[in-house]
Amino acid sequence: MKKQSRGGLVFSTDQGRMCPGCGQPVADCACKKTAQPMGDGIVRVSRETKGRKGKGVTLVTGVPLEEGELKSLAKELKAKCGTGGTLKEGVIEIQGDQRDILVPLLEAKGWKVRRSGG
Repeated sequence: MKKQSRGGLVFSTDQGRMCPGCGQPVADCACKKTAQPMGDGIVRVSRETKGRKGKGVTLVTGVPLEEGELKSLAKELKAKCGTGGTLKEGVIEIQGDQRDILVPLLEAKGWKVRRSGG
């Protein structure tokens, strides 16, 4: 039996990387513009050191905001903590153990917040 191949264009010198799902350029991809899952309505604040050479970061997950609003929230939280950070796949990462600062800030915004992890 012959294995079916999805085939398709993966890279174009004219448009760059192509989405294998919809065949459009990655910047114009229709696949990734789906709604974010709402989750259970609880914002979780945890600390993690995996893959960071022992350096800890604080993770904020489950925030029910769109990508643009999430970026501005990440910027505000980084400014309040006085540290750096990033936004990766809907998860806000703040450098250092900032849980004590972040939990009251997020509760003041009206979300139900829980500390998770160790």
